[in-house]
Amino acid sequence: MIGVKDERIVGTAVPRLEGREKITGQARYVDDMVLPGMLYGATVRSRIPRGKIKKITFGPEINWQEFVIVSAKDIPGKNCVALIEDDQPCLADEFINHPEEPILLLAHEDRHLLPKAVEAVSVEYHPLSAIFTMEESESRSEIIWGANNTFKTILIDKGDVQGVWEKAHYIVEGEYRTGAQEQLYIENNGMIAAFEPQQGLTVWGSLQCPYYVHKALMELCGLPPGRVRVVQMETGGAFGGKEEYPSMIAAHAALLALKSGRPVKIIYDRMEDMAATTKRHPSRTRHRTAVSKDGKILGGTIEFTIDGGAYATLSSVVLSRGAIHAGGPYYWPNVRINAKAVATNAPPHGAFRGFGAPQSIFALERHMDRIAQVVELSPIEIRRRNFLKPGQTTTTGQAVSEPIDLGRLLDRALELSNYSAKKDEFARQNQNGNCKRGIGIASFLHGAGFTGAGERYLSSVVEVEACEDGGVRVLVSSAEFGQGTKTILCQIAAEALGLRYEDVRFAQPDTQEVPNSGPTVASRTAMVVGKLVQSAAIGIRQTLRASGLLGESYSAEEFRIACRKYVAAHGKLRSLARYEQPEDIVWNEEKYRGSAYAAFSWAVYIAAVTVDLTTYSVSVDDFVALQEVGRVLHPVLAKGQIIGGVAQAIGFALYERVVWDNGRMQNAQMTNYIMPTSADLPPIRVYFEEMGNVHGAFGAKGIGELPMDGPAPAIVSAVGDALRTFFNSIPLLPEDIFDAIAGKGENAEHAGSARGNP
Repeated sequence: MIGVKDERIVGTAVPRLEGREKITGQARYVDDMVLPGMLYGATVRSRIPRGKIKKITFGPEINWQEFVIVSAKDIPGKNCVALIEDDQPCLADEFINHPEEPILLLAHEDRHLLPKAVEAVSVEYHPLSAIFTMEESESRSEIIWGANNTFKTILIDKGDVQGVWEKAHYIVEGEYRTGAQEQLYIENNGMIAAFEPQQGLTVWGSLQCPYYVHKALMELCGLPPGRVRVVQMETGGAFGGKEEYPSMIAAHAALLALKSGRPVKIIYDRMEDMAATTKRHPSRTRHRTAVSKDGKILGGTIEFTIDGGAYATLSSVVLSRGAIHAGGPYYWPNVRINAKAVATNAPPHGAFRGFGAPQSIFALERHMDRIAQVVELSPIEIRRRNFLKPGQTTTTGQAVSEPIDLGRLLDRALELSNYSAKKDEFARQNQNGNCKRGIGIASFLHGAGFTGAGERYLSSVVEVEACEDGGVRVLVSSAEFGQGTKTILCQIAAEALGLRYEDVRFAQPDTQEVPNSGPTVASRTAMVVGKLVQSAAIGIRQTLRASGLLGESYSAEEFRIACRKYVAAHGKLRSLARYEQPEDIVWNEEKYRGSAYAAFSWAVYIAAVTVDLTTYSVSVDDFVALQEVGRVLHPVLAKGQIIGGVAQAIGFALYERVVWDNGRMQNAQMTNYIMPTSADLPPIRVYFEEMGNVHGAFGAKGIGELPMDGPAPAIVSAVGDALRTFFNSIPLLPEDIFDAIAGKGENAEHAGSARGNP
């Protein structure tokens, strides 16, 4: 092997790069940062869902001369949070479209005076009619966005759907719903902004995507790229909730800093963070499926609808991933998927781990169980008969080129979970007693990287630098927020160069220092950015060899000497790698046809549950998560990603219900927004299959979003197995189970229907 060691670095559990600083408290988060002369900022928000601002009054109990006050009229550039549609204002100028709409910004030296000042601002409105459900939006009784309340529509059309109905022995229909979900990261949103006339605007914050914030601030402030700097601080969790929203809070801090001439810090408390920021899109999916006598899918229609809230934000791309995943890991010879994102007068919904796929996969997996009931096959057999095989095509017409054997993956999951024995044991136990046990399954896939031509559009760039001291630095805009980005990218660089892991450092994501390697989203970091880091690292080695400073094999000391000599003779040594779309990845955005993703990860999850018919509560007793992820780069971090995702998805399935009232979240506190604790989690048994991936670093695929997709349908299937009742929506709370058993709930058997052709 080239390099200093015979053993591999990729595939081993090296120490987490930032672990020591975090556990010793040395890591600096944005609220740890204090700048000289710093003010604190706060936001005055709307308290109505829709209307026009008539008058703003400042109460006499506050000395307003002490405060910096910013309105839309103070915005030097474009009053928008630049993203895709640029439809969301940074501050409301006249119209209000949701109950948490920002109207004014306040800043003061004493952060404790700000809540009183916010309460002392009175806004008089002219209320307008609002809509709060997808059905109201579709009826167009009020037009609240564009011409028809629709942010985006997508049509995926494959084969001849019209021709399948007469051939069908069964036609199975069903409607399935998922609710909003709060990301509930440990660290709340926060940002600091400072403006210097010579240097320009700098913001430091808790965020996922430095260059998203950079773009938004350029538009808002009318500044060129070189006069806007964005620095990511240590970030205490994100899950998508810090993808697009940090642009809003950064904009607010920046406006206050521009007007005051002083640094401004804005840190949300938990209630504001939960009430005002983005959540997972609620969804409704309708399936109508033609099935043969032996349980084969002949074709069908899928209508996938998501609630985008008041502004477009990322709804179009969330819709895209949800629509593409709506067919799951099954072969659909003929299918028509109609997908749309609609507007309501709630705060905008946005990115959340899984990005639309958990919603459509939940519906599909519940529908597969429904088909199994109608055809009188087991949930196992209905899946086995319809699994995609190599050479077959997905719903977008993408040929499966990987040698995936989903039947074998299914068999291994059944064995690991002891499925058959548990099924028999539970059936015997359920004849007596007040606790009923069940077991359920979900099989699914998740595409890694941006959809279609997205990666080509991003054209991501990374750099690897050989430093004067002989060490190596990785320079990317990919953000660490708990998932292990720093560690795995340093592993990749070390492996590519044949160095020790300890010889590689990670540059802080800072738009003045690191190139735009794209956002830290879409399960793209290990596969796409990692592959670029691997290429850039190899470029360092090639440059040192071409200069005659490094041989075919070398020691760590020889590499350090070569770096020192090169830098002394030629200056900085950086190797750049830019993403180039592989020739076999072809996508037609207009027709939504072709290769949606360079690679898919595949999984089978099995959940065992107990339902207590005294309390109607559900406990998950055992969970087996088996997934094929190309190559495991770091076994401990990979296992942690799966365990964390499953835990979060258990909350999605059984606990986390956002309570809405006229577009406002009513349970925006951790005391009444219920999520599972460690005491509520089962043993989560994680297993990996590895078959490599030519498009990923050392064969890796995306992993972070995958475990969010499968647990909810597996768990709800298990509850249905325990109670012999079919459930079609989540979250599935005790009161929902009670209502279903009592025969008065909508989340029960009548949600699906079927007929057989004579």
